[in-house]
This record gives sequence, structure tokens and C-alpha cells, in this order.
Amino acid sequence: MFVVAFLKFTMSLLHLIFDSLILNWEIITLFFLIAILYSSVGFGGGSSYLAVLTLTALGFVQIRAIALLCNIVVVAGGSILYLKNGYFNFKKIFPLVLSSIPMAFLGGYIKISKTFFFILLGITLLIASYLMYTSKKINLNNKLLTFQKSTAKDITYGGIIGFVSGMVGIGGGIFLAPLLHLTNWDTPKRIAATTSFFILVNSIAGLTGQSLNPSFYIETYLTIILMVTVFIGGQIGSRISIKLISPHNLKKATSVLIALVSIRILWKYIFQIYFS
Repeated sequence: MFVVAFLKFTMSLLHLIFDSLILNWEIITLFFLIAILYSSVGFGGGSSYLAVLTLTALGFVQIRAIALLCNIVVVAGGSILYLKNGYFNFKKIFPLVLSSIPMAFLGGYIKISKTFFFILLGITLLIASYLMYTSKKINLNNKLLTFQKSTAKDITYGGIIGFVSGMVGIGGGIFLAPLLHLTNWDTPKRIAATTSFFILVNSIAGLTGQSLNPSFYIETYLTIILMVTVFIGGQIGSRISIKLISPHNLKKATSVLIALVSIRILWKYIFQIYFS
């Protein structure tokens, strides 16, 4: 009897997973490609996951949670690889995460309205798209910039980015990496490693804050499928370089997509406020 019941349960579970795969194959494919692209440059892909998910019928509470979970899966693998290769300088990383972790938790815990969330998300994605588009120029000019390092500034930057990231549902790397390059914070490899770790701890903190909110919920089957998808994509992106098209060109194309989605979101919800 136990074997029969177990087989029925397994078949039912596989049927639900298969149905979710068929219904959401476009999203799954996009998440796979995003994970490869972003992990190849040290990011988690949260901003692009959000951009894709806003075009679905999922609730905004689920959107934030799924983006953070996928972030965690992608950057966890990348952080392990950076750690093995000795790219972490925890003395310099500590001030950044000292304030970002509690602020990301607070940002994730705060209950916000649907309209406010989407307006904030639209603004955040628009800024992120600009930073992504100009990131190649930032890296090229990195050697020419000589700003004095400041622990107080690192704590301030980490806190602000952590709070906004937790509230919106991203790890914050898309904001941190260009900032670190602009301030000549460290070598490109160490900046990528720091960004990956920053995304990891802030995604965990933001998700923890969200999970304690009474309105928190996720769609289990789709979330698991997407997490497995980005894990595979993240492992690929962390180990190989894209040869046919450079990561910078792919990032620019993605930034344009994010910008278009952010404009669409802002137009829709700001229009509702003023003309509803």
C-alpha cells in the first residue's frame, strides 16, 4: 500500500511540474539565459528576473521572493568559486555588509502597497538599466580614478543599497559594482567577488524579512523549477566565457529591455494614480 501511495504521489507531483514547465516555458528559458549572462560577470540577475516576472500574472509579493531566491542560487555558486581562488578581502567587505544586511532585512520586512512597489521597481530598474549600459565605460576608466577610501562611506553606501534592494527584491549588486569601479575600490576581480558576496547576504536578509511578513507567499512548483533553472545557468556562466557575443554587448541589450519594461511599469502605475 505504501509503495502504491508513493507512486501515485510521485506521478501527481511530476504531472504538476510538467504542467508548470509547459505553461511557463518562456519564463524558464529567459531565466536560464539571464543566469548564464549575469553569473559570467559576477551578478545574480535579480533586476532582470524582476523585469521578466512583472510581465506575468504573478502577485508582486511572489515576484520579489522569486527574484531573491534565484539570486541566492546563482551567486552562492559564484561566491564559492571566488572564495576558492582567493578573491575575497573580508576586511574591506565587512563595512559594506555591516549596514546592508540589517537594512536589507528591514526593506524586505516593510509592507508596501502594490502601486508603491511597482513605481519603486520601475525607478529602480530604470536606474539599473542605465548603470548596466554604462558599465563598460566605468571599467575602462577604473585605473584613472583615485578616490580616498572611507569605511564610513562604505557603511553608508551598503546601508542605502541594502535597504532599497530588500524593499524591491534584488541583491543590490547592479548598483554596488559600478559604484566600486567609480571609486577605484579594488581590482576588477575583487570587485566582482565582493559584489557576488554582497548580493548573496543581502538577498538572504531581504528574503528573511519578506518571509516574516504575514502577506508572504510563493508558488511552490514554479519557484522550484526556476531555482533549478538558474542554478544550471549560473554554473555554466561561472565557468565559461561567452565567445560569440561579448558579455558587455549582451548586458547592453539586456539593459535596453529592462529600460523598456521599467518605462512600461512607470507609465501604467503613475497613469493610474493621476488619471484613475
